[in-house]
Amino acid sequence: MPSRGELIMERLIPYHDGKFVGLNYENVFHLTIAVILSAQSTDVAVNKATPAFFERFPDAKALAEADVEEVKEYIKSIGLYNTKARNIVALSRILVEKYGGMVPNTMEELTALPGIGRKTANIILSVGFDRTVGIAVDTHVFRISHRTGLSQGKTPNAVEKDLLREIPRKYWKYANHILVTHGRNICTARKPLCTQCPIEDLCEKNGVRGKD
Repeated sequence: MPSRGELIMERLIPYHDGKFVGLNYENVFHLTIAVILSAQSTDVAVNKATPAFFERFPDAKALAEADVEEVKEYIKSIGLYNTKARNIVALSRILVEKYGGMVPNTMEELTALPGIGRKTANIILSVGFDRTVGIAVDTHVFRISHRTGLSQGKTPNAVEKDLLREIPRKYWKYANHILVTHGRNICTARKPLCTQCPIEDLCEKNGVRGKD
């Protein structure tokens, strides 16, 4: 008998496959910057801004030498652009000074960089380095984890710990991708499309708890 976490992933993977709009990037540095910019924004908004941005600042060296005010002009259509501009310039300077312009590939090194928390680091490691050590927990993943009873954790880190226990490791690489897509397309915050949901019977929001 599959666990609830395994059952949820088995149903959602085919349901949402190919319906995800992701970030555009050419290398790990671009991915890192794009993921930082996507916080409290949308992939669509980031993808509109990054072509001109990466043409002007193609690598860590170029961004490390940039004026923060100029950087702001390129990303001002993205939420929290003031803070993000300062963070990505500071991050790039550290990459140049400490890592030869390359993005490090460990959780400890990544989370020590400006603008990178565990969620962002999980995505960089999984997508950029094919190293899945956790599951990135954003607002969508947090919401769906609670609604489905996968976690009642009060913080993203607590939710991640529960997900790592409830979801088989073979699905970790895809869990954020699939749950985010489900949160955007079906299980939205205000008006979830419950009648269209393939895991409605597992949703505690409706007072129904799935069986493990």
